[in-house]
Amino acid sequence: MDVKEQIDPDPALAEGRRLVLVTGPSGAGRTTAIRALEDMGYEAIDNLPLSLLPRLLDGPGLDKPLALGVDVRNRDFSSTALIEAIDQIGQMDAADKSTTLLQLLYLDCSTDVLIRRYSETRRRHPLAPAESPATGIAREFDLLGPIRVRADILIDTSEMSPHELKSELKLWFASSEQGGAHRLAVSVHSFSYKRGLPRGLDMVLDCRFLNNPYWDAELRNIDGRDARVPDFLSQDPRFIPFKDKVGDLARFLLPAYKAEGKAYLAIGFGCTGGQHRSVAMAETLARTLAKEGWQVSIRHRELERRGALATRLKDDYGTGGTKD
Repeated sequence: MDVKEQIDPDPALAEGRRLVLVTGPSGAGRTTAIRALEDMGYEAIDNLPLSLLPRLLDGPGLDKPLALGVDVRNRDFSSTALIEAIDQIGQMDAADKSTTLLQLLYLDCSTDVLIRRYSETRRRHPLAPAESPATGIAREFDLLGPIRVRADILIDTSEMSPHELKSELKLWFASSEQGGAHRLAVSVHSFSYKRGLPRGLDMVLDCRFLNNPYWDAELRNIDGRDARVPDFLSQDPRFIPFKDKVGDLARFLLPAYKAEGKAYLAIGFGCTGGQHRSVAMAETLARTLAKEGWQVSIRHRELERRGALATRLKDDYGTGGTKD
């Protein structure tokens, strides 16, 4: 299995409008996301004044899903105005008995990476045209805080190239070309605690209490996708109860989140190196949920990072090793 894979059963289709609001700090990839959604069949509109959004939806019916880019450059932008616009769409649906599948896509990014991107492009930050980009970034984070909390889908682009961001968006939105029903999308992640928690996780489970395959010489250089790793873990008397209880917890929570209207849920498994235990648990849960009909994708942060590093070394030096 690839380190990033979508496991998606055939979705049931339903009538209704689809609307994705794309926002996030300047420099996090909003323009890339808008273009990617347009390539996937969305009608894309960037920087539409929020005051015109209800009028747009109240007009003639749309024959394709709609993606709207919203950020601090919008004429009437504020966190309050965007939240009110989202709530107003719900009120419009109730009044005319229609259904709008609205998803708020928030593209996040770390401060250090945003500063580097501004330095590389030499652009001025829209909230600090005469000051340093760091000042504008801090102001924008404060402004967007209430919106980030309301996000249905949060993607951290700090370590993503534009190509990787487009691939990530396809996991969640490509099926919309034919129009999809409202479904809860589940993203299962593995990671190393040494590098901190991935941004945007809704639930985190620590696997470090399980016996570590790293100390087995035959398993050290493979990862949790190899069947030998879960076979090793199954010898730990705590593994099967842990796996079963996590599965039961997911079965209990996912229908409740879906009924509440949540569109996206990110579950993370962490271990020391992000190679064995967390990967095996992420794979196990993802397979279980997919077999039960949930839309699931998998991200293995450390495996992806190591794969990207190996590719760069090969590109730079013509081999998978070091320059020496």
